[in-house]
Amino acid sequence: MKIYDISLTLSESIPTWRADPKPQFRKTLSLEKGEVANVSHMSLCVHAGTHVDAPCHFLKGGSTVETLPLEILVGKAVVIEAMEADRLTQEVFEKASIPPDTERLLVKTGNSKEWEKGATEFIEDYVGVSADGAKYLVEKGIKLIGVDYLSVAPLDEIVPTHETLLKGEVVIIEGLNLSKIEPGTYTLYCLPLKIAGSDGAPARVILTSE
Repeated sequence: MKIYDISLTLSESIPTWRADPKPQFRKTLSLEKGEVANVSHMSLCVHAGTHVDAPCHFLKGGSTVETLPLEILVGKAVVIEAMEADRLTQEVFEKASIPPDTERLLVKTGNSKEWEKGATEFIEDYVGVSADGAKYLVEKGIKLIGVDYLSVAPLDEIVPTHETLLKGEVVIIEGLNLSKIEPGTYTLYCLPLKIAGSDGAPARVILTSE
């Protein structure tokens, strides 16, 4: 079995969403200072790095991240490529020939080049799922969508895309690093931190293949 880690490494230099503060890490105890152990403290947005959105992120009264179904977060997933697309529209998805039984879909776009080059700053012209693309995914029965930038939606369609997916009970994973992943079928394991009442959570996400 091959294991592919498609999570971003959290650090103080990682890109964050627009005006969000960068993650911060500091030692509260240090062996170098003669203390009994190394102990670190971190401060970060729950939408930093590779993370999962909960329905309450955009829906009033929506469920919170610790209630997301594990049976959707783990299982067979299809990776498709859309390297030339500047937006993931219904037309792009239709041309991708997504297998009809697909429930978990990960989309590799030009965004992954940002992670390959070790980007440290947020870009605004990233590739995201358009509102009509989101509607198409819901109608096709997709239960989980994973994208390779910090938002599933382009800047000018942030609300409609998120609302359509979350109302359609589609789990959203954002901030995947798919730069080393070829299109195909894998087993997905996505385990977000179990944070009570939260609108999102950082996650360690891997793919496996035989």
